[in-house]
Amino acid sequence: MLIEGEQVELTTLAAVGSVSVRKQALTAAVVGVLSAGTVMATVRPRPMYIVVTDQRLLFFDGAGGGKPGRLQMNLPRPYVSAAEPKKGFLGLTVVTHLTVAGQEKGLKVTFPVQTRGDGRRFTSALPVTR
Repeated sequence: MLIEGEQVELTTLAAVGSVSVRKQALTAAVVGVLSAGTVMATVRPRPMYIVVTDQRLLFFDGAGGGKPGRLQMNLPRPYVSAAEPKKGFLGLTVVTHLTVAGQEKGLKVTFPVQTRGDGRRFTSALPVTR
């Protein structure tokens, strides 16, 4: 998986991506109607294991019960920058946005309470988005 001579600098778990308010509301409405109001559903960003190496950022599926799944994204590190980390909901999470050269839309990365300390280490390993 690693290129010869490549060094791992950080491994962590974070929620990657974002879910629109429209999708959240639509999902809640459909589940509420189908269950006659007895079940409530929420939609969350996908959990992923992130490996930061000296050359790349690797994103692995994190929904597989405590161990990394399949490789989902492989981003060359020189093409990725990160926004300053900010406190998320009630200060319990750390949120940053990644910018990939050549892509219009950024990628939201939310570090939950268990790995929020890694959020600042993660962003400090990347150039700052201007």
